[in-house]
Amino acid sequence: MFKAGVHKAMRKLVLCLFFCTSVLANEHPGMDAFLERVAEEGGLSESDVKALLNKAEYKQSIVDAISRPAEGKPWHEYRPIFLTSKRIHEGIDFWEENRELIRTAARQFGVDEAIIVAIIGVETFYGRITGSYRIIDALVTLGFYYPQNLSRDRTPFFSAELLHYLNLANEEGLPADEITGSYAGAMGMGQFMPSSYREYAVDFDQDGRRDLWRSTADVVGSVANYLHRHGWQLGQPVTSSVRISADTALEKVSTQSFKPTLSVAEWQELGFEGSSALRRGLPAAVLKLAEKNHDTYWLTFRNFYVITRYNRSPRYAMAVYELSREILKGMDGP
Repeated sequence: MFKAGVHKAMRKLVLCLFFCTSVLANEHPGMDAFLERVAEEGGLSESDVKALLNKAEYKQSIVDAISRPAEGKPWHEYRPIFLTSKRIHEGIDFWEENRELIRTAARQFGVDEAIIVAIIGVETFYGRITGSYRIIDALVTLGFYYPQNLSRDRTPFFSAELLHYLNLANEEGLPADEITGSYAGAMGMGQFMPSSYREYAVDFDQDGRRDLWRSTADVVGSVANYLHRHGWQLGQPVTSSVRISADTALEKVSTQSFKPTLSVAEWQELGFEGSSALRRGLPAAVLKLAEKNHDTYWLTFRNFYVITRYNRSPRYAMAVYELSREILKGMDGP
């Protein structure tokens, strides 16, 4: 009798642990506070949002990926990822196949055609690699479980992006539990985060919806609009190499901000010798890039800073710029 009672009690305990764990697995930390935000802002059904969040899964692979982004690599390791003959040649093909579309978007928004092409090339290999993570899983993982061991807590950012995503899905009629993208929650050929999608995506083919997956016109127009809205200056330089000497004021080089603050002439006075063709009053910043056996230094201008609004990494911006120059060389004329 005693043994039978113990076995029965153990079975109940196991079942309880199983079901309790199943319930707790759906209750993401911070979910109640997030649902309060949903209720306060309005526009979304709190019960629908809760049901969707309960379907979202924590993914350790997403935490692992955010902990070792490619942008953390030194330049000499980062550059070969994107500056390949295949990416250059396919960029030429993409431009040739969409020449009139890209020209129209560039003229309408006042941006550089080659930069539009290069951003799409760096982001998704011209639509070849758009990401395989469910966006809802990515944003719930990073919005509720952002790794505490990283130097900067970006939980608020990803939590805000999650709310943007839910609103975006509601506005555009998207299946929120099905859409896939990057481990960070970026979507489509141009890898727009949800907030950027809502703010900068355009219906460039005028079919009544903004489709950054299947409409090349919407993708090209949206990338062009993003650059335009962030202040692209048509015909102005992006970056230019500089020479240094033993007394160059290297301590003035920032690793955090690439917004131009000093003029070319002022940087020259600090020992950064650039091209004589550059306008001396042109605002600039200085970037240091780690080559394999030495460092190189570059004056970067407003347009470089605009590219870093798309992705904050200066290595990303330099990869976009260099890829654009290589693609441009391969084009067969205007």
